[in-house]
Formats: sequence, structure tokens, C-alpha cells
Amino acid sequence: MAQEVHVPEPEFMTPVIALAARTIEHLVALDATSGATSAMPAVREAVRRIPELSADPGALRDQGSDRLAALAELCEVIGWILFDAGFHRGAHRMNARALALAELCGDRWTARFVLLNDSMLKAHTGAPRTALETASRVSGTRALPARVSSLVLIRQAHAIAMLGGHREPMDLMSRAQSRFLDGVSRHDPPWAWWIDQTELLGHQGWVLARLRRWDQAIALLHEAATAPGPSYRNLFTAQLLTALARAGAWREAEDLIAELAPRAARIGSVRTTQELGTTASRLLGTTGAPAPLKEAAAFLLESLPAVGVLSPGPRSVAP
Repeated sequence: MAQEVHVPEPEFMTPVIALAARTIEHLVALDATSGATSAMPAVREAVRRIPELSADPGALRDQGSDRLAALAELCEVIGWILFDAGFHRGAHRMNARALALAELCGDRWTARFVLLNDSMLKAHTGAPRTALETASRVSGTRALPARVSSLVLIRQAHAIAMLGGHREPMDLMSRAQSRFLDGVSRHDPPWAWWIDQTELLGHQGWVLARLRRWDQAIALLHEAATAPGPSYRNLFTAQLLTALARAGAWREAEDLIAELAPRAARIGSVRTTQELGTTASRLLGTTGAPAPLKEAAAFLLESLPAVGVLSPGPRSVAP
């Protein structure tokens, strides 16, 4: 587990702003190295130490824009962790709190990031039309920076693929690639650092998998899954296994499970472990799947952490 990162406290920082800044850095580090479930104790501690995280945002409107912005950013990070740890209702409510705080202080970039996160949550929970509408709210009267625009297009591509689109999702992903290649600029928000080529490749492969274009999906997902990166990108490995299973690539699926199962218990993303568990269960019931693959799938199921053991803890953590 990562050690807490101590951030210097400039003179202009109030105790709440300084604590929020340290907590954000700590949570982001935990999520990147160990996954969302490992970050949950730190989330609970943050809610205990910062009562504003549980307060009605409207009651905080007089606290100053810098303080509101710090709280909005912290709520956004907590919302992401709750989502990846499997607490969908709590994630949506924390996203709503982050959005309300960001709007109170005029922090448009945090508001946009929250909308993009909530779009992903809506897609994951089977509401693609709402996911599409939420992503569309990010755009404004001015053109977005390249990387933010790329992320909007990615969210739209996933939603439209889930709604049954065929050509349009890949057109959107082509536009996302083109915008990404426009590069970084001074207009990029601070949170855009994580949108890199590997992230884009993984989502291209995932959208192709939604469209059942297995060969293309497998190639891109393999590239994304085998690249060095943060813990949450284990999701691309899970999507790769699903694509291999759906394509009937039995030997490749068995090889991937053999590589994955020994470390499956350490995966800190419930999204990822649920996807792996669903695919392994499907393989067990697939007529024609070879016996060694079914044995490997059974071993993977036994190796996955038990999703049901997590508790959101106090009501205020998963509001």
C-alpha cells in the first residue's frame, strides 16, 4: 500500500483546503497502485475527518470559492473510487455532490470531469441513453481542449454502441484518436494527465468488442492490457478475456487465465473482478469449450476476491 504523500501547506491554504489536497493525492496514489477497494479505508477516514463531505452543498455556499473547489475535487475522486469499488449508488450521489460544489464556485473543469465520470457510471449500470446525455452536457460554447474532447467522444462511442449503433461508434473513436493526436495544450485541465495513448487504445478495443468485431478488439485490448500502467487498467485485461471467450479463442483465453489467476486476488477493482467472474462463469457453461479451459475458468473463479465482503461503511461514505 502506498504511503501517504505529504503536501506542503502554502500560507493561503486553510486547514480544510490543505487536508483536501493531501487526501486527494493520497487517494489517487492508492487507486493507481492498489485499486479502489484498497482506497476505501482512506475514503472512510476522509469522510470522518472532513464533515463538509457529508453536508448539503447548498449549506456551504458561503465558504469561499477555493474551499468549495477543493471539496468538489475531493468528492470527484471519492466518487470515482466508490464506482470502481462497486458502490454505484454512493458513487452517483458523490458525483452529484461534486457537481453541485463545482457549480457553486464556478469550477467548470471539475464539473466537466464529474459529468464524464457519471456518464461512465451510467453506461456501466445499463443506462446508455442517460450516459450519452450526460456526456453531451460537457461541451459548451467554446471548443474543448483536445484531450477533453477525446474523452467526450469516447464516452459517446460507448453509449451509442450499447444503444445498437454500428458505424457511428467507430466514427466517434476515429475522431477521438484524431483529437488526441492534436496533443497537449496550455488549456488542458489538471486532470487530463491520465488520458494517454494506452487509455485510448483500450477504449478503442472495448468499443470494437461491444460491436462484436472480435479480431480487431482483441489486438487493441492486448496492446492496452500488456502496457505498463495504473492498477485500474486491469479492466482492459478483463475485457480482453471476454473478447477472447466470445471469439472462441480457447487457447489464448486459457493462456491469459494462467497469467491472470495467480494475481487475481490482488485486483482492487470490483468492475474488473465482476467482469472476470462473469466471463469465467460463462466459459464453464459454454458447450464446446475444451476441458482444460473450463478447469482454468474454475480456478480463476476461486482466485477472485469475494465481491460481497465489501461494506460501504458509514452512511456518509456512500451517501
